[in-house]
Amino acid sequence: MFDREEFERWIRQAEYTLRSARADAESGFYSWACFKAQQAAEFAVKGLLLGLGIPAYGHSTAKLLSILISQGIEVPQEILRIARVLDRLYIPARYPDAHVEGAPYEFYDKRDAEEAINLAETILKFVMEVAKWKTE
Repeated sequence: MFDREEFERWIRQAEYTLRSARADAESGFYSWACFKAQQAAEFAVKGLLLGLGIPAYGHSTAKLLSILISQGIEVPQEILRIARVLDRLYIPARYPDAHVEGAPYEFYDKRDAEEAINLAETILKFVMEVAKWKTE
């Protein structure tokens, strides 16, 4: 049985976070936009897992997707690749000591933010397709 209420709670937060990432990108806060894109993807996958009644721990979107695979859900290699790209934004986009020199905001630009947001949108679409398939 699919817990639609729990799934939708997480998806709403994922969509909200993605809107916030877009606003940050438009305002020039590119490192935050990148981090929030990763968060949106993570929230979406966690929501799917929780909707399916599967515990979801950790912050790696790729690892969370591997849990889906272990449950017999097909996850395309491209989705896994996208998740790994987004996971690389989780710490360095926020922590000053993640780079040899400089602050995180000095390492991200508009193109990075736009790419991260587009990748997160792809993860959200994938999650919505799986959820639709699981509830039909």
